[in-house]
Amino acid sequence: ACMLACGHADGMVTGVTRHYNVALRNVRFALDPRPGERVIGMSVILAKGRTVFMADTSIAEYPTSEDMADIAVQTAHAVRRLGFEPRVAFLSLSNFVNPDTEYMRRISKAVSILDERSDIDFEYEGEMTPRMALNSQLRGIYPFNRLTGDANVLITPGLHSGGISSKLVAEIGGATVIGPVLIGLQKPVQIVQTGVQVNDILTLAAMAAYELDTEHRAWADGDRS
Repeated sequence: ACMLACGHADGMVTGVTRHYNVALRNVRFALDPRPGERVIGMSVILAKGRTVFMADTSIAEYPTSEDMADIAVQTAHAVRRLGFEPRVAFLSLSNFVNPDTEYMRRISKAVSILDERSDIDFEYEGEMTPRMALNSQLRGIYPFNRLTGDANVLITPGLHSGGISSKLVAEIGGATVIGPVLIGLQKPVQIVQTGVQVNDILTLAAMAAYELDTEHRAWADGDRS
C-alpha cells in the first residue's frame, strides 16, 4: 500500500494469507478514500443468466440511512461504468414499512433521502425483499413501485445480511460470486478472501486494472453528469 501511495505501483491485490479486516486496516494506513467517495465492498453475483450487484458486503457494519443512500449512489455509478443500467432496490425483510419498526424506517429514510436529491439519474425503490426486487410479477402487487424492470443493484441494510447472503448463494445457490470488490480508495486495491483459488485472484487483479481506467473514474473525479 505504501508503494501505491508513493506512486511506485499502480494497483494491488492482497489478502491471500491474511484476514480481510487485517489487510484492509493496513491498506487504510496508507490510502484514503477518494474525495467525495467512501470505501465500500460490492459483490457481483452471476446466476441464472443475470448479473446482480450487492453492496455493502464488506465495510459498513450498520449503515445509517444517509450511509445507505451514499452507498446506493456510488454503487449505481460503478455499475453503470461496468456497462449496466442500474436499477436499485433497498433490501429488507418485508415490503414498504410493513411492519412499521425502527429498522424498517431506517431503510425507508434512505429512499426518502434520494427522493430529495436532484442529482439522482437512476431508478431506485424500497424497502423490499429480494424476492420482490428480482421478480416483476410480484412487484405488480404494488403498482406505485418505480422500478421498470428487475433490480440489478441490491443495497443491504447491514454488513451481516450482505455478507451472509452473498456467501450463501455462492455455496449452495449455484451462483458465481466475485468479490467483494473494493471501490472508493485513492488507488486500486482489491482484497481476496483467505484461501481463494488462482482464478479468483486473477479476477480481482483484472478489477484492479480496470480501476486504472480514467473514464471509469471520471464520476469520482467530479464529472458527475
